[in-house]
Amino acid sequence: MAGRLRVTQVKSTISHIARNRATVRALGLHRIGDVSVVTDNEATRGMVRQVRFLVEVEEIADKGATDTAASEPSAGPSAEPGSARRRSGGRPKENA
Repeated sequence: MAGRLRVTQVKSTISHIARNRATVRALGLHRIGDVSVVTDNEATRGMVRQVRFLVEVEEIADKGATDTAASEPSAGPSAEPGSARRRSGGRPKENA
């Protein structure tokens, strides 16, 4: 359990109890679509479990691990360059 977790907020905390809002903030998330990487331990697993209906979780292998699944490039739109989420919103600037 010594890896890391990528936690993504997928639902709003509006109309949820203050305890859940505080847990989402403690995970480093501020708005829908935010991504935070946290250590994988019992405390963070418990936090994620308490707000599992508001977030999505993905396990990340350690950099030193020699797992074949971790060395393969990920498929999908996130593998494209420049596909990082922007906090400022709006459309990305065009390269001219």
